[in-house]
Amino acid sequence: MQQIGHWIDGKHVAGTSGRTADVMNPATGEVQAQVALASKAELDAAVASAAKAQRAWGATNPQRRARVMMELVRLLNRDMDKLAEAISREHGKTFPDAKGDVQRGLEVIEFCIGAPHLLKGEFTDSAGPGIDMYSMRQPLGVVAGITPFNFPAMIPLWKMGPALAAGNAMILKPSERDPSCPMMLAELCQEAGLPDGILQVINGDKEAVDAILDNEVVQAVGFVGSTPIAQYIYSRATANGKRSQCFGGAKNHMIIMPDADLDQAADALVGAGYGAAGERCMAISVAVPVGDETADRLIEKLVPRIEALKVGPYTAGNDVDFGPVVTAAAKANILRLVETGLAQGAKLVVDGRDFSLQGYENGYFVGAHLFDHVTPDMDIYKTEIFGPVLSTVRAKSYEEAIGLAMDHEYGNGTAIFTRDGDTARDFANRINIGMVGINVPIPVPLAYHTFGGWKKSGFGDLNQHGPDAFRFYTRTKTITARWPSGIKEGAAFNFKAMD
Repeated sequence: MQQIGHWIDGKHVAGTSGRTADVMNPATGEVQAQVALASKAELDAAVASAAKAQRAWGATNPQRRARVMMELVRLLNRDMDKLAEAISREHGKTFPDAKGDVQRGLEVIEFCIGAPHLLKGEFTDSAGPGIDMYSMRQPLGVVAGITPFNFPAMIPLWKMGPALAAGNAMILKPSERDPSCPMMLAELCQEAGLPDGILQVINGDKEAVDAILDNEVVQAVGFVGSTPIAQYIYSRATANGKRSQCFGGAKNHMIIMPDADLDQAADALVGAGYGAAGERCMAISVAVPVGDETADRLIEKLVPRIEALKVGPYTAGNDVDFGPVVTAAAKANILRLVETGLAQGAKLVVDGRDFSLQGYENGYFVGAHLFDHVTPDMDIYKTEIFGPVLSTVRAKSYEEAIGLAMDHEYGNGTAIFTRDGDTARDFANRINIGMVGINVPIPVPLAYHTFGGWKKSGFGDLNQHGPDAFRFYTRTKTITARWPSGIKEGAAFNFKAMD
């Protein structure tokens, strides 16, 4: 059986803790590999090695660092199919979806090629007599990224690209559920010219996470996952004096106005609600049609689309719309919440509970579900289900609809479908959510903008990718320089204006 260790100092190394975790094939329910789980001692050793290597990398010309990013883009394009296959095999998502995972990460690496510009400081000539003032952005040193199972290429690339281009060394702790792709990314970074020790991939569980949070050398931590873990990591990291950005759960609403193109809205809901089996932090999990007539027409259009969805293993190619969920526990939790929704009075319009795939009976497949007449007090409305379940909450008015999204504890993404520009503009201005789509169901910004949620979906002052990423992974130093011209002055004992 394949044994997956760690990537330390530019090579694969076996774990020494004696602890491992099974890596499952979600389509079959079979163990396909074992991954090492790092101890605190292993993590601390990797950090110490990274700190030693970072000194020269941080002093490297930013343009030379950017050339590594440029070569990495080429290699990611070259090996995209290999990376996608590894993702699909361990995560279960379809092959086209897995390629999209790699592509959206690659786009951030493309943005990082502009690091020399993004790292420029400011300069003021003659701030005072013979005095110049300027600032520079310098790397933090050793930073860490703790990334989730649902995007094993995209989010590691979101973390490592800006961190490395800014001159830091990174400790990447990916999900132990699908570790192969992050290890392959480390190999590609080395091939692209990244010096050994600058990227260390440490596989592990909570023990490794806590070791990262408590290690005094690690200066910053970025995390993506569930809200309870995001809160835990943010609190412990900041208590230990680390810079931290942590992104958590979501319950993304899509409001459908009476004037919307309902065919367009229905297609958007099916793609955004059921793609990747709903295992996306930007998935639409709540449809909010305004008015019963709109709701009835929308449900009428949704049902045949949802019932026609094809569920299967990634090996079925383009004939599959979505695959299994990641673990048996995830499947059990989704089905438990479906039962809870029924018990609390929601109407199950499309029932996927009895879905079974011949030849894959032990896989973690969940059929598509559609609820109607969901109310805000129900668990299926309040909880992030992270599965192929779409809830419909009927609103009597636009004000009630926007209030639902604004009052929910999560604030990751939202969308509105309408033909009315004034309504859309009001929605975009008023909504207290980090990413907004107008006739766009999953409003994930492109790499040169920034990604991040509000409320309990995000913790920290700076977001992922875009210029914010370079601000997060650097600190500003401001220099005031004076070159005397022979003028003698007495000692100054107080602040005074430079002019």
